[in-house]
Amino acid sequence: MVLEAEDDLRVVAEAGDGAAAVAVAARERPDVVLMDVRMPGMDGIEATQHIVAANPNTRVIILTTFDLDEYAFGGLRAGASGFLLKNTEPGELIAAIRSVALGEASVSPRVTQRMLELFGSKLPAQQGAENGECGRLDTLTSREHEVFLAIAEGLSNPELALRFSLSESTVKTHVGRILQKLGLRDRVQAVILAYELGIVGG
Repeated sequence: MVLEAEDDLRVVAEAGDGAAAVAVAARERPDVVLMDVRMPGMDGIEATQHIVAANPNTRVIILTTFDLDEYAFGGLRAGASGFLLKNTEPGELIAAIRSVALGEASVSPRVTQRMLELFGSKLPAQQGAENGECGRLDTLTSREHEVFLAIAEGLSNPELALRFSLSESTVKTHVGRILQKLGLRDRVQAVILAYELGIVGG
């Protein structure tokens, strides 16, 4: 009801488990999926992986209880664009959906980074980091590398603009090039990569 009350949002379908979510997403091709982690049968992490692989234009937001669903971050590694707490206020939920739908994709970089610091050691290791994935950063210019590090800190575009004395449009250009060069979907994936490479972490 909260979402349907917004003129620019429309709920196209609901699903009771991961397998149903994959089937519905394939049929409806939604802009954004709100994905629970713990569901019967196929869990939300596996469902997220299937949905993103089938349609990269569909963005997934993971729903987590914060203190219990550490493995929700498996969903981020599977291609989700961010996460929200299940007790998120309606206004924050709506703002997050709009943000992700516009391609900004990072619901809360700082919170994502902090959760990675808290729970990263409990998640399965990413093979790429062990196989010299640091070499991917060599494709970045010196300024892009600086911006990447700042993204890893969780800075927003206005904060990046202020730090580097750049316009926000220039920042957006830098961020877009960084994501393209590193083969990343969005800023959350950039934070995860930085964590896995040991650039940030607890």
